[in-house]
Amino acid sequence: MLYSMGKSLFGQTILSIFPAEITTLCDTVADFEDVRTDIDAFAEFMRATKAPSRNALLANTADAQAGSVLFGKIGCAVCHVTTIVTAPVDTVINGGSFTVPPALGNKIIHPFGDFLLHDIGTGDGILQNGPPETRNKMRTAPLWGVRTRDRLMHDGEALTFTEAILRHQGEAISVTNAFIALTDVQKLRLIAFLKSL
Repeated sequence: MLYSMGKSLFGQTILSIFPAEITTLCDTVADFEDVRTDIDAFAEFMRATKAPSRNALLANTADAQAGSVLFGKIGCAVCHVTTIVTAPVDTVINGGSFTVPPALGNKIIHPFGDFLLHDIGTGDGILQNGPPETRNKMRTAPLWGVRTRDRLMHDGEALTFTEAILRHQGEAISVTNAFIALTDVQKLRLIAFLKSL
């Protein structure tokens, strides 16, 4: 069901897909444009969901700490950015459909992702929210909580961290080559770091 009845958690009815009637003639009953959609409810849920915390025990091991250094050294952190500060409070985004509230604004987060579009050779040819050259670009997925996933990458095709790293081509080929050049021990340390996220 595309539409659901009810108010949002914040007491507002959110209208995102069809914000206005095509005609107001004989519009005497509440109908689809007057109710909150499942899409709105899901977006609200996602905004309120906290990212999984790191595995502190594993993160404090010598292997994971050495892996963290390697993560930056070989270039993973160029796109999988460790720390980001969220937009300022009251910033209007998404074409005016959302205003950043105090609970989300000016927060230091550690997503291990820049949320930008990059061509890493795994694009699906679907035009992203931009010009034609975005067809083969994918938004950098944040790595926080990656240890909880059994399928990796945007398409779920990678089953191990090594597979996921080796699938990075295009703009990330130098990082992939740097990973390949690591010793077996260094690769295990890098993966220990990823397993701590």
